[in-house]
Amino acid sequence: MSAPIRIGVDLGGTKIEAAALADNGQVLQRERIPTPRNDYQATLEAIKGLISILETRLGVQASVGVGTPGALSPFSGLLRNANSVWLNDRSLNTDLERHLERPVRIANDADCFALSEATDGAAAGARSVFGVIIGTGTGGGIVVNGQLLSGPNAIAGEWGHNPLPWPQDAERPGPRCYCGKRGCIETWVSGPALSADLQRLSGRQLDAKAIATAAEHGDTEAEAALQRHEDRLARALAAVINLLDPEVIVLGGGLSKLPRLYQGLPSRIRQYIFGDGLATGIVPPRFGDSSGVRGAAWLWREGEV
Repeated sequence: MSAPIRIGVDLGGTKIEAAALADNGQVLQRERIPTPRNDYQATLEAIKGLISILETRLGVQASVGVGTPGALSPFSGLLRNANSVWLNDRSLNTDLERHLERPVRIANDADCFALSEATDGAAAGARSVFGVIIGTGTGGGIVVNGQLLSGPNAIAGEWGHNPLPWPQDAERPGPRCYCGKRGCIETWVSGPALSADLQRLSGRQLDAKAIATAAEHGDTEAEAALQRHEDRLARALAAVINLLDPEVIVLGGGLSKLPRLYQGLPSRIRQYIFGDGLATGIVPPRFGDSSGVRGAAWLWREGEV
């Protein structure tokens, strides 16, 4: 095959997925394996093996991009803040390049999600896109004119570790976050945060999906928890709009599957933004769970492959 081929790798805590994309975004090959947990060298070998499988099938050598939990520090070159803790403080980029004998591009998984949806997903054609992850954790990525914005500190889009905007008295100082601070957006709008909120006020233990199901069946406590969650999410997104004013916000992660968010968020956000209307689109992802691996592939742009 002579057309450019990009391989994206989604390095997750439980599985590693690799996909080969044609220049038009078509997935040509896909493969996934369990992540060798707590074994850094085995993780490197697993990624190498996946890429070898795809390239053998296609008969080409492709460009390689990798989406990771955490991000590479621009100061040390080491991976940081990964919940897959065996990756932290490792030279993941350098080590992969040595294993694969070629350049490798690495980005945070939320950045890859945003890039995927901005390139040929739900926000294709938009000049400015904010991609949001609201799942087990809370992250984000920014794409402007088709280019991923990283920033000199490699933290662009990390909205989850800002304080919840316009906090109410009952929301101060807020739950403690794993980052060491209190009241981070992640501690209020992630899936576990929604569950913790219900438990604090009712003593009941339900996961986010069960809360949504209970609310649909008339459970008033579950409905109230969802209402509080939507208001907090609206405040958090309003702060992003006040700062970036993106054309489109794409919601990803497990909670993005709640249809009620797309019905209720626009009117809630309008209460908080510094403007007299809301032109920003709030949309679900086109590629969903596949956006991570697609965005990793798109780290190599047209003409670079």
